[in-house]
Formats: sequence, C-alpha cells, structure tokens
Amino acid sequence: MTVKTQNAWNRIRESEITPESVFADRRRILKQLGFVGAGTLLSSSANAGVLDFLFGEGDQAQFARHALQHSKNLTFDHLVNGPLTPEDKVITHNNFYEFGTAKTDPAERAQGLQVQPWQLVIDGEVAKPLTLDYDDLFKLAPLEERIYRLRCVEAWSMVVPWLGFPLAALLKRVEPTSKARFVAFETLYDPEQMPGQRNRFVGGGIDYPYVEGLRIDEAMNDLTLLSVGLYGKTLPPQNGAPIRLVVPWKYGFKSIKSIVRIRLVESMPPTTWNLLASNEYGFYANVNPGVDHPRWSQASERRIGAGGLLSAKRIPTEMFNGYGDYVASLYQGMDLRRYY
Repeated sequence: MTVKTQNAWNRIRESEITPESVFADRRRILKQLGFVGAGTLLSSSANAGVLDFLFGEGDQAQFARHALQHSKNLTFDHLVNGPLTPEDKVITHNNFYEFGTAKTDPAERAQGLQVQPWQLVIDGEVAKPLTLDYDDLFKLAPLEERIYRLRCVEAWSMVVPWLGFPLAALLKRVEPTSKARFVAFETLYDPEQMPGQRNRFVGGGIDYPYVEGLRIDEAMNDLTLLSVGLYGKTLPPQNGAPIRLVVPWKYGFKSIKSIVRIRLVESMPPTTWNLLASNEYGFYANVNPGVDHPRWSQASERRIGAGGLLSAKRIPTEMFNGYGDYVASLYQGMDLRRYY
C-alpha cells in the first residue's frame, strides 16, 4: 500500500526564491576561492566570514520551521532529572557528521537542506510496504510532545521536548512478518547537500549513508519515538529534519537523523559506528555507567546549558539513562558488558 499526498509548495513565496543565475554565480565564485571540495576543510567561521563579505551579512537563506499541532504525553515526565535544555543549545550543539564533526557545523552548514519533497520507504519483511511523502510524516499518527533525556556517548546530555509518534504505530501499519527480527534505518544520502558525505575528512571518515538498527522488540517499545519536531515546531535540519528516531535509553548515535528508509529484516543489520570502531561502539549502545568507553568514563555526564561549556559540574549517569523500569526486561539474562 502506498500513501501519497501533495507537497506544500505554497509555503515558499516566489519572491523568496533565489534566481538561478545568482545561485550559479555564487557556486562559481566559491569554487574558485576553494570553498567547495577542499575548501570545506576550512573552519565554518572562516567560511561564514567570507560569505558575509562576498554576499552581504544575513544573505544566507535560513531553514523555515513551523508550529505543529500536538498533545502532551506526560507518562515519562517523572523520569526527567532537571529542567529543559534551552532551545538555542538544542539546535546549536549537534552531532551530524554529514555536515561536519564540530558541534556547531550542522547548525551552520545544514540550513540549505531540502526536505520537500521527501520520501520515506518502509519495506522488507512486511505484508504492506509503505511509501510516505513529506506531508504524510505529520499525519500518520497523532503527534504528541514527550520530554526525554538525551545522553550522548561523549558523556554530555540534554533534556529535550520532542514531538512525534511511537515507531510502533508505523510498524503495526506495515504488518511485520514472522521473519522480522530487526529494524534497519538509513539516512539520506545526498553529497551535494551534505559536505561530510563528499569529503571523508569533513565527514569523520564514515562510509555513508549512515545506517542504524534496533531489535524489533526495542523498536516496538512504548518509549521508541519517530520525531518530526522539537519545542513545538518542526525539526531543524541539524536535528534531523524532517524525521528522526529517538531511543532515550540508548546513546544518542542510535537516534538516526533524516531517515529515508526503514527496512524490517531477519538478521542483525550493520550500524555505522559499529562498522567504524566495533571495539568502542556496540550494536545495543544502551546507556550503562558501569561500562566505560575505551577512552573515557561513562559514570557521569555534563548537562548542556548547565554551568557553561567549561563547567566541571557533572551529574551521575543512570543505567538505561533512567528508563530501566520500561526497558530492563528487554535484556533479561544478557551480559550487558559483552553486548554493549
């Protein structure tokens, strides 16, 4: 079954469209100056400075977000240990290596990401494969706000009000077969828009597209969310527009961004960070203060927005990021030091 809806092109006024000749001339000038290809090795601030000099301050098009109708799901609020992370921190402190490895790179480089049209394919071991367009992402199920902790494997954390719907709602729609034991995810592959995909130095040496996976019981868990927004509005590109995964009891790299394919499979799928460094990043990636990263402790974390960038103040990390009551049973009998 295929679901198609008309894209909302009328959100962009004709007067806001950059003339093709101007766009082409900008790219020509930037290429001559070394800001395309090898030029991406320069710092983002250096790039921005030259852009302002050439084209005028504030001439860069900004990604447009809009408000989303939603309800509030308070079921998990009691597990949140602290106030919300300020929105300006959530949208400027990101890991999205497709746009660069520095925390500020995604916010600076991703604003031109085109999300309309978009296509999300759900297939594999399902009875009713599905293809969703951009508008479908916001209509598949009622949108709700859930406030979750986000714990990065780098030992920093946030508290984020996500907007979305349970992944289980989508999976039930496609009717997994008896062979579906895992769920594989894939990020958009578009080197023209994503400098990290066309330049391995900029993109952290990753083989793209970025891929992730969950066991199907993890995917069907009540906590597992497909997010289309945060702070009441659609997702910014640096946070994974137009749709991303949120799995709050796992390290943040499991919550794959800008998803274009969800495939149900019989065998454990490959995952990007496990392929890159299997001794550091396991398939499960459950938050576990008792299992250190080979290069740093996971016993505590620094909450972004609390005390400043150089603050030494840290808080203890909880097993499963504090969501053990909802997920610990998924791993009963497993050695979580071995299956990290």
